[in-house]
Amino acid sequence: MPTYSYQCDKCGKRFTRVEPIASHGRRKIACPKCASTRVRQVFHPFFAKTSKKS
Repeated sequence: MPTYSYQCDKCGKRFTRVEPIASHGRRKIACPKCASTRVRQVFHPFFAKTSKKS
Protein backbone atom coordinates (compact mmCIF):
# COMPACT_ATOMS: atom_id res chain seq x y z
CA MET A 1 0.00 0.00 0.00
CA PRO A 2 1.21 3.52 -0.75
CA THR A 3 2.38 5.93 1.92
CA TYR A 4 0.98 9.47 1.77
CA SER A 5 2.51 12.50 3.48
CA TYR A 6 0.40 15.28 5.00
CA GLN A 7 0.93 18.56 6.82
CA CYS A 8 -1.49 20.19 9.24
CA ASP A 9 -2.28 23.82 8.38
CA LYS A 10 -3.17 24.58 12.00
CA CYS A 11 -0.14 23.30 13.95
CA GLY A 12 2.35 22.54 11.15
CA LYS A 13 2.83 18.87 12.09
CA ARG A 14 4.01 16.63 9.21
CA PHE A 15 2.90 13.00 9.27
CA THR A 16 2.47 10.01 6.98
CA ARG A 17 -0.32 7.49 6.54
CA VAL A 18 -0.45 4.15 4.76
CA GLU A 19 -3.70 3.96 2.79
CA PRO A 20 -5.07 1.76 0.03
CA ILE A 21 -5.35 3.58 -3.29
CA ALA A 22 -9.09 2.90 -3.42
CA SER A 23 -9.79 4.74 -0.14
CA HIS A 24 -7.34 7.63 -0.61
CA GLY A 25 -9.17 10.95 -0.74
CA ARG A 26 -12.51 9.58 0.41
CA ARG A 27 -12.11 10.40 4.11
CA LYS A 28 -11.19 13.55 5.99
CA ILE A 29 -7.72 13.17 7.46
CA ALA A 30 -7.21 14.42 11.02
CA CYS A 31 -3.91 15.62 12.44
CA PRO A 32 -2.55 13.21 15.07
CA LYS A 33 -1.23 16.12 17.18
CA CYS A 34 -4.13 18.60 17.31
CA ALA A 35 -7.00 16.62 15.66
CA SER A 36 -7.62 19.39 13.12
CA THR A 37 -9.03 18.41 9.73
CA ARG A 38 -7.25 21.35 8.05
CA VAL A 39 -4.72 18.98 6.53
CA ARG A 40 -3.16 19.07 3.07
CA GLN A 41 -1.21 16.45 1.18
CA VAL A 42 2.52 17.08 0.72
CA PHE A 43 4.07 15.81 -2.50
CA HIS A 44 7.62 14.50 -2.70
CA PRO A 45 9.83 13.82 -5.71
CA PHE A 46 9.57 10.26 -6.99
CA PHE A 47 12.64 8.15 -7.67
CA ALA A 48 12.59 4.71 -9.26
CA LYS A 49 15.64 2.55 -9.73
CA THR A 50 15.57 -0.25 -12.26
CA SER A 51 18.09 -2.80 -13.34
CA LYS A 52 17.77 -1.70 -16.95
CA LYS A 53 20.46 0.67 -18.21
CA SER A 54 19.38 3.68 -20.19
